[in-house]
Amino acid sequence: MTDEQIALGRRAVACKGWRWMAGMLTHDGYRMIWCSETEREWAGPSFSEAGMAWRYARIHGESSLPDLTDPATLGCMFALVREAWGCVVVTSPDYDYDDDEARQGPNVVGWRAVETVRWMWVGGGTTEAEALVVALESAP
Repeated sequence: MTDEQIALGRRAVACKGWRWMAGMLTHDGYRMIWCSETEREWAGPSFSEAGMAWRYARIHGESSLPDLTDPATLGCMFALVREAWGCVVVTSPDYDYDDDEARQGPNVVGWRAVETVRWMWVGGGTTEAEALVVALESAP
């Protein structure tokens, strides 16, 4: 993960509406497979003779960050944002504008998150993941 992706992961876990969900991937390659109020169970990135290696972690003191480039983790972010806003939130790319043709250009220049009750902008960024983090940060 890049420094920007790590910083984005830190912003995500700092949000009031953040929580780990089954299916999420950590920045160090562990997949969340189960969680409760007091413990989490992760599937490790390596295998042992007996099968998959497991790691258990407590909620307090956990230093893992989400890998927001992972499709399952991004899907969980959608769920967290929708829960925080209390409605469906969708993302959409923003395109450049072609002045000569007076229409949308072909290049994606950013992303926006929009809640679907009032069709109000709730987040934006250079990536879809950043738009979702901004939406989680700005949730009521």
